[in-house]
Amino acid sequence: MLLETLCEEAERLSRLVRNLLDMTRLQSGALRVSREWHPLEEVIGAALGRMERPLRGRPVVTRVPEDLPLVPIDDVLIEQVFINLLENAVKYTPAGSEIELTARVADGEMIAGVADRGTGIPPEDEARLFEKFFRGRSTASHGAGLGLAICRGIVEAHGGRIWTENRPGGGAIFQFTLPLTGKPPDMEHPDG
Repeated sequence: MLLETLCEEAERLSRLVRNLLDMTRLQSGALRVSREWHPLEEVIGAALGRMERPLRGRPVVTRVPEDLPLVPIDDVLIEQVFINLLENAVKYTPAGSEIELTARVADGEMIAGVADRGTGIPPEDEARLFEKFFRGRSTASHGAGLGLAICRGIVEAHGGRIWTENRPGGGAIFQFTLPLTGKPPDMEHPDG
């Protein structure tokens, strides 16, 4: 039990340091977006793999169409967006509640989302949610209030936008867009 607590606190400290470094890079303009064509479902899978322990005991549903096109992204940075949004969902929702990840294409862009069944976003917090050091009102949450600000910086560096909405029936959904510009590489067919 003590070892598990030590590991969790070491991970928390590591995330805090990583978030501080990411925010510094975003503010200084040193963040480099290295775009390559990637399947978004693999990026989502990698984020879920890294979040395995915090997501333990929570149903996670992914709704990603099989025919989703490749998207020109920096896969490491977009994986971090998903991780930050998943961490946020874990912090602000009851244990055991469902988290849903979605992706779809509309109007020339990829729209991805992370939805939860928590208490939702109070109207007075909506405008400040993506600001640095702002934290929602939760007695169980701890953190520096950088995760969503980092998400915004990464998504905007990709030419996209990020927002949140309350869900009918309770909870919130955080969605972001990624432009589908350019032409993906031709894929070789295995029988060709």
